Amino acid sequence: MRYYKKLGLNAIVKNIAESRQSQVVIPLLKKYNPDILVITGHDSMIKNDKNYSNIYNYRNSRHFINTVKEARKYGPPPEKLVIFAGACQSFFEAIMEAGANFASSPGRILIDFVDPIIVAEKIAITDEYIFITGHEIARELKEGSKSIGGIGAKGKKRTVNIYSSI
Repeated sequence: MRYYKKLGLNAIVKNIAESRQSQVVIPLLKKYNPDILVITGHDSMIKNDKNYSNIYNYRNSRHFINTVKEARKYGPPPEKLVIFAGACQSFFEAIMEAGANFASSPGRILIDFVDPIIVAEKIAITDEYIFITGHEIARELKEGSKSIGGIGAKGKKRTVNIYSSI
């Protein structure tokens, strides 16, 4: 929460165990109606065989996948609700297939804890008519495209012009 506030972002932060996130995401979406949803926590590969396509080789990726699927069931469409999901060494491809706009960790690396915050900030401060790609965001991260990737999304910053004639 401290980092979101430091960046000047109006964020609501809930500390929910990965295994419970899919159960609470819809009530939270209904209550807060966010433009950006960050689903993160802890993850890691739990087997040494490096079979990246086996969901059972990941500690929490299945929870992130289920949470993204639940959020997409609720709506709104991907252009309205931007979703970042994942954590260190997450099953990037499966999280993206579930419906996330951005996910970690294409390189199956340990990501920096601020990487999801940087994604949220970039989307929040980018004008709504500008499309942000995963590559653009990755350029701002220490580990680059190994830590974050995605299909991208339009920014969420809305500019209001007020014209007055007196």
